[in-house]
Amino acid sequence: MTTTTSVRTSAPLKSAAPRLRSPRRPSMSRRPRRSVLLTVLTGVVLVYSLLPLVWLLISATKSPQGLARSFGLWFDSDFDLWHNIAETFTYQDGVFGRWLLNTLLYVVVGAGGATFLAVLGGYALAKFAFPGKRAVFAVVIGAVAVPGTALAVPTFLMFSKMGLTDTPWAVVIPSLISPFGLYLMWVFATEAIPTELMEAARIDGASELRTFFQVALPLLAPGTVTVLLFTTVATWNNYFLPLIMLKDPDWYPLTLGLDSWNKQAQTAGGEAIPHLVLTGSLLTIVPLIAAFLLLQKYWQSGLSAGSVKE
Repeated sequence: MTTTTSVRTSAPLKSAAPRLRSPRRPSMSRRPRRSVLLTVLTGVVLVYSLLPLVWLLISATKSPQGLARSFGLWFDSDFDLWHNIAETFTYQDGVFGRWLLNTLLYVVVGAGGATFLAVLGGYALAKFAFPGKRAVFAVVIGAVAVPGTALAVPTFLMFSKMGLTDTPWAVVIPSLISPFGLYLMWVFATEAIPTELMEAARIDGASELRTFFQVALPLLAPGTVTVLLFTTVATWNNYFLPLIMLKDPDWYPLTLGLDSWNKQAQTAGGEAIPHLVLTGSLLTIVPLIAAFLLLQKYWQSGLSAGSVKE
């Protein structure tokens, strides 16, 4: 009896081709979540911030009679903006223009000088080692915490002994000191200027002065603009220091001059000019808004510098 054994021959196994995974759809968890409460709070803050500006703009277009007879957040039948602007610059022999020039003087010399000193000091504290550096850091932090109004009276007494009160120097010299600007430039220069780049410039034979102006200063541009904006706003809106330092109206800044116009109606025989006070206030904030809009990209990058560690 013959037994037939069947042998199954199997074909060689072929390696299965790798399957390409279809790209995953972005999950819903990765999308930024929208919070209704946060949106509502942001809208409230936006309205709270813009409402005074809208009111000021609308009020500056009204005559003194229009301010009394119309709703505060809507225009009057008479549009007197251009007439109010012309009257603002011609009232009391054009003293508003003198106040504007005084404010520009205090900003250019005071805020510009404070920014330059802050850049120099911040660069030196960030990139040079010297004895007592920690003590300087403690002094700077302490100076930031001290409000400017607490130093106004000692500053007045000191300038009075020196005979500098009722002069522009009484406003310019205190404006040259900006502890917050110095601290901001110190932190910014630490992250913005590589030490290797400074060493390479020194190896190439560059002096310290040339290294600062040609290597470090361009890298410090965002921080410099940020400090300049902060010091400009602080000097432009400075009220208390000129109030105690100045008596001559010819040296008043805009803040003190507009306040004198506002108090004019409270004096005997004084003329009430609310439309000029409102128009002058509107003209006062226009340069600050323009400066922030034109230099927006610089000061935003300056504020975010050092916030991300690589």
